[in-house]
Amino acid sequence: MALSYFKRFRMEIDLRGRDFSAIRLPRDFYFVPWKPELLDVHAQTKYLSFCDEIDSNVFPCLSDMPSCRRLMAEIVGKAGFLADATWLVAKTGENGQGICCGTVQGVIDKTGSGSIQNLGVLPKFRGFGLGTALMQRALIGFQRRNLRRAVLEVTAQNSGAVRLYKRLGFYRAKTVYKTVEAAYV
Repeated sequence: MALSYFKRFRMEIDLRGRDFSAIRLPRDFYFVPWKPELLDVHAQTKYLSFCDEIDSNVFPCLSDMPSCRRLMAEIVGKAGFLADATWLVAKTGENGQGICCGTVQGVIDKTGSGSIQNLGVLPKFRGFGLGTALMQRALIGFQRRNLRRAVLEVTAQNSGAVRLYKRLGFYRAKTVYKTVEAAYV
């Protein structure tokens, strides 16, 4: 079977002395803190954010709902899962019900750093600053645990995400390559 390689950046930020509290959400948008009963909502939001994006080729588990649910359950089951760094952002709909628009999950990794697992915003809600706001909320969660550093990996072709992370102060620490069987590409 043929293999494909995806270039990814490992990005890091020193959290010490940084203030992420100036979070701005557009009108009618609001944060939803982590609760175990929201696992399926996070999974669905993750799926809808990634299913038609390059990352669903890099990580096939992002390309279908049952796999996103399993992934979300794995993240929540990690010893370092951090509820304070796991959020949804929602919008008040016309009927008064909330519509989930984006999700982020964070864990404390083996090195004691905050690790962003996934940051996703549904395509129709991109460009409103929701990704920035979710990332700030997650970074504040890491700071509350006195973590000094946060890390993430991003597919190099995802230029919008790379720009967002750089704007927040992340820098590229390393370039890695993810190998994927061609059946998934």
